[in-house]
Amino acid sequence: MQHGRSDSDSGFEIRQLEGERELAAALALRYEVFCVEQGVPAREERDGRDHTGLHLVAVLDGEIVATCRLVFVGQTVQFSRLAVRASARRRGIAAALLRATDSEARAHGARHILLHAQTYARALYEQAGYEPRGREFVEAGIEHIAMEKLL
Repeated sequence: MQHGRSDSDSGFEIRQLEGERELAAALALRYEVFCVEQGVPAREERDGRDHTGLHLVAVLDGEIVATCRLVFVGQTVQFSRLAVRASARRRGIAAALLRATDSEARAHGARHILLHAQTYARALYEQAGYEPRGREFVEAGIEHIAMEKLL
């Protein structure tokens, strides 16, 4: 991924997370979105895979306003933990993170991306080329659907 690729229309930058300080900021943002806003138990939000994953962030005015995580397993990427700060929503940041995920996945030789989408966000993923697989299910008390994309 090109370091510091920005979306000139919206003023945010999408890039890989850098260092422990930014990881702490991304984890705090995830806590804010998942645990505080959505009621996900903290023990379920933190699954022990953060230090093995590749994290992408959106930076706006020097602040991390969105994050997601990619875990590589062979030629498959497990995409998860997409969180956008409430004040930064509806600016195309999530879609930009999904495009960056495609680029990162291809750069690492992945052929396939899997994710569990909260059902309210299903259209976002469908617009990015993901297809639903199976039935809806409850994870951390929230309705989800498994989705996948071939690269």
